[in-house]
Amino acid sequence: MRKRVGLARALSMGPEMVLYDEPTTGIDPIMGDIINDLIVSLRDRLKVTSVVVTHDMRSASKVADRIAMLYNGGIIEVGSPEEIRHSKSPIVQQFIRGEAVGPIQEGLPGRRVVLSRWSPWSHVALR
Repeated sequence: MRKRVGLARALSMGPEMVLYDEPTTGIDPIMGDIINDLIVSLRDRLKVTSVVVTHDMRSASKVADRIAMLYNGGIIEVGSPEEIRHSKSPIVQQFIRGEAVGPIQEGLPGRRVVLSRWSPWSHVALR
């Protein structure tokens, strides 16, 4: 409920762009889908640009026209949800599949995975 109230307050100002930071985090999958539908509906009805920051690939695929994948502080791939889903990049594929082992961890001697809010993947930082 608080997410919807926050969104209503932001929209009352008549913005041209709305930035959503992890809009489906911490809610159940059904409410997450309701939030995704709301983002799409607002974009279409109000003609506002929506920028959604998320690690939830299901959500990103539903609300996005274009997806930019960030890794190590830079954009490594940009494309439609379909293009991202079929990316040849092993890093993109590891992230989409949510696999613990892959190129993101390989070749990083002496580094360990720690949970962090400030990481290139939103929740994983390498030290």
